[in-house]
Amino acid sequence: MALFVQWKRQRWFDWDHQNKSSEIHKLSLKLSDKVLTQLEDVGQQLALAFNNDGTALAAGGEDGNLRVFKWPSMEVILDESNAHSSVKDLHFSSDGKFLASLGSGGPCRVWDVSSSMVLSSLPNENRETFSSCRFSQTNDKTQVLYIAAMTDKGGSILTWNTQTWERMGSKYVIRDAISAFNVSADGKILACGTPSGDIVIVNSTNMRIQTMIKKAHLGIVTALAFSPDSRALASVSMDSSARVTIIEEKTTGGLSLWIAVFIILLAIAAYFLQQGIEK
Repeated sequence: MALFVQWKRQRWFDWDHQNKSSEIHKLSLKLSDKVLTQLEDVGQQLALAFNNDGTALAAGGEDGNLRVFKWPSMEVILDESNAHSSVKDLHFSSDGKFLASLGSGGPCRVWDVSSSMVLSSLPNENRETFSSCRFSQTNDKTQVLYIAAMTDKGGSILTWNTQTWERMGSKYVIRDAISAFNVSADGKILACGTPSGDIVIVNSTNMRIQTMIKKAHLGIVTALAFSPDSRALASVSMDSSARVTIIEEKTTGGLSLWIAVFIILLAIAAYFLQQGIEK
């Protein structure tokens, strides 16, 4: 199922999946008879997010109102009318305990979903403009919160510790702003989209650019989503285009170099050994 958001009225559509063969799949949208009364006449909703197991739905409005519902019962969990001046991005932690919310200005707020209380306000202390937030994990399974932001250098990715809510670091990525941002399910890859239509793939371990696709779209990149196996990235744009990019794993040249050096050393050792035997 899917939610289609319109001005002043929210409509619910169902996916109609027709499997004609093992290779051909057809998807279409069908208007549902169900009505989400809790989201009727609430104004434009700029951000929607489900938690990982699909039991909670968060909605953030242009008017700054943040709502969290149990899904599909739509029982209200949180209703904060002044969460931000305008809500522009939302994301649940993997266990569903936390919800990060971003507004059009000011700090990022982290909410405890069960208590409906603000756990922390993460400040844009260097006058950064926050654009997107995503919970993820590092290689050692440490939970982190990434925030894409525009700094005085350009598009950057900020990282926060989810235990202490202290800022861990800031990494400049591109000169352009980051208009769309997401993290792969395995936490190894970060994806950024730009107003120029570029897509940038970043390695989360060293925060270096792994791949850059110039002019992937003709217009601003508005959303990015990884496949569950983290091997493909879907992107959409204001130019009404959509594309799927296959993520290619980059092998490190350093390992190949050490192997080559080791082989050369073995060859030299074998040569001198052979010379010694002949003498």
